[in-house]
Amino acid sequence: MTEPDTVHATREAYDAIASTYAQMFHDTLRERPLERALLSAFAELVRTNGGGGVADLGCGPGHVTAHLHGLGLSAFGVDASPVMVELAREAHPGLRFDVGSMAALDIEDGTLGGVLSRWSVIHTPPQDLPALLSEIARVLAPGGHLLVEFPATDGPHDETQSYDHTVVTAYRWSPDRFAELLRDQGLAETARLVVEPLPTDRRQFREVQLLAHKA
Repeated sequence: MTEPDTVHATREAYDAIASTYAQMFHDTLRERPLERALLSAFAELVRTNGGGGVADLGCGPGHVTAHLHGLGLSAFGVDASPVMVELAREAHPGLRFDVGSMAALDIEDGTLGGVLSRWSVIHTPPQDLPALLSEIARVLAPGGHLLVEFPATDGPHDETQSYDHTVVTAYRWSPDRFAELLRDQGLAETARLVVEPLPTDRRQFREVQLLAHKA
């Protein structure tokens, strides 16, 4: 699959702020018990299905990849930003991190036990998302699991909405519409978690975590 032009802009934007990003978000799971619980469930499902490699797509500085490794998964990170990957390698020298695009993964068909996409689909324009989800489905083994996280739209009738992200334009999705796009690629929804924003949160978006498996 050919890499969309938008990936180049996203790569350059994250290269420019990689060090600051790593400092700000190196411990984002510490105060997120619900997300940690779902990551633990994801890890258990992958192990129960026979294990296999788990790709953390859009891994950034690698802290969540390391968390997955700590949960007993054979996890590795992939990020479009070479600077992010270098920071991840420095912070976690015992783990594997590759420069690559979610839209054109250098991974063989049907080989992964799991894929994590934690806020990494948000910069994908709506017209490009089905192809990206197809690429994820391609690399998952039968029965393999996907955990994907993204911000939700304001209402159920809004399929997608763009917003002014600090780094580069990002998109919110209706959870129902996103689940439908997953089904189109043979990825059946297993569960979803919708987290309401706190009054003190800068962005008043609901957070969605969808768990799916390859049928």
